[in-house]
Amino acid sequence: MRNYSTQMEAARKGIITPELEIVAKKERMTTEELLPLVASGKVAICANKNHKCIDPEGVGSMLRTKINVNLGVSRDCKDYDVEMQKVMEAVNMGAHAIMDLSSHGNTIPFRRKLTSECPAMIGTVPVYDSVIHYQRDLDTLTAKDFIDVVRLHAQDGVDFVTLHCGITRKTIDQIRNHKRKMNIVSRGGSLVFAWMCMTGEENPFYEYYDEILDICREYDVTISLGDACRPGCLADATDVCQIEELVRLGELTKRAWEKDVQVMVEGPGHVPLDQVEANMKVQQSICQGAPFYVLGPIVTDVAPGYDHITSAIGGAVAAMSGAAFLCYVTPAEHLALPNLEDVKQGIMASKIAAHAADIAKGVRGAREIDDKMADARRKLDWEAQWECAMDPETAKRIWNERKPEHDDTCSMCGKFCAVRSMNKALAGEHIDIL
Repeated sequence: MRNYSTQMEAARKGIITPELEIVAKKERMTTEELLPLVASGKVAICANKNHKCIDPEGVGSMLRTKINVNLGVSRDCKDYDVEMQKVMEAVNMGAHAIMDLSSHGNTIPFRRKLTSECPAMIGTVPVYDSVIHYQRDLDTLTAKDFIDVVRLHAQDGVDFVTLHCGITRKTIDQIRNHKRKMNIVSRGGSLVFAWMCMTGEENPFYEYYDEILDICREYDVTISLGDACRPGCLADATDVCQIEELVRLGELTKRAWEKDVQVMVEGPGHVPLDQVEANMKVQQSICQGAPFYVLGPIVTDVAPGYDHITSAIGGAVAAMSGAAFLCYVTPAEHLALPNLEDVKQGIMASKIAAHAADIAKGVRGAREIDDKMADARRKLDWEAQWECAMDPETAKRIWNERKPEHDDTCSMCGKFCAVRSMNKALAGEHIDIL
C-alpha cells in the first residue's frame, strides 16, 4: 500500500517508488542521484495513480529532453478512431506524452481509452473540456464547474493538466493598454480571459488554486502551469504581459511544492532566435528550476506549412539552454488539424531538436548512437545505418528508390564516393573510378 500521495512526497520521505526506479534506469542514473531532483521539483515524474499502463518518464533539464504530441478532435475533424491511430503512431515513433486537446463531442470515452491503453504520459486542458462537458456557453459556467472538470480529469487518470492560473483581472488591463500585435493566442488562456471579461469575476484557476492543489495531490496529477500570455508573434516576445505572468507562475510553483504537488511551467511561443536562451534562463531563475515545457519556440512568423522546422530550430536552442520538454509543432500549425503525415513530420522534427540538444548539454549516452552511425558509414554498412537511423523506413526507402549501381556506394557519388576511396587507399587497394 502507498504511504505517500505524490512522487514528490515520496522522494522527500526518501521512498524510492517503482516509477522512480524505472526513470533512473532509463536516464542512466542511480536512484540516489534522481531522488533529490524529484524532491526539489527539478524533475517531475508525471504518473497519475489511476493511469495503470503508464511507462513512466522523468521531465527535467538534466534528463533526456522529452517530446509531447498534441492530438484530439475538433468540430471540423471529429473521428476519434483516426485520433487513436495518431496516438499509437506517435507512441511508436517515440513520443513521451500525448495531450488530448479535443474540443468537440463526448470527450470522456476517448480520454479514458487513452489512460487505459496508452503507455505515454497523458495531458489535458480542462478549461477546453468544460464547455463541451456541460454543453453550455462559457459565460454560464461557474468557478465550481471548472474545478469539477479538473477533478473528473484527475479521476480519469490524466497525468498532467494545463491550467492557466497565471492570468488575473489585472491582465485584462495589461492586454488593453499594452497593445500587443496578437493579444492572447493561447486557446485556454483566451477562454479564461473571456470568462473574466463576461462575468466580472477573478480567474477561478487562480482564486481556487488551493482546492486544485488538493485534487492534484490526491491523484498525483502534475500541474502544467499554462502560459496564457505566451507571445503569438515575434513582436510580442518577452514583453511585460509574458514576464509578469511568468513571475506569478513562479509564485504558484512554490505554493504547489509546499503541498508536494509536482509542477511544470509552460513557455513560449513565438520568440526571435536571439531571445530563446534568455527566456530559458529567466524561467529557471523565477521558477526555481521547475521543468520548462515549451511550444517550439517558433523563431519566425512567415513559414506556415513549415513550422515543424521553425519550431525545431527554436526547440534545439531552448532545450540546450534548459528547457526540459518540447511540445511538437506540425506543418499544419496555424493552418489546420494535423493529419497522420503532419504528426509524423512534427514528431521527427522535435526528436531531432531534442537529440541535438541532449548531445550539446552532455546528457549521459546521448551521443552513443551518433558514434555508431559514424562507424557504420565508414564501413559503408547500410544495414547498420538503418539500425542507427531515427526513421529507418524513410532512410531505407530513399536509398532503395534511387539505388546505386554498386551497393558499396549511394547514387549521389557512385565510385567518386570519398568513403569508398579512402577505405581502398588506406587498405593499399587500387581505386577504380571509371
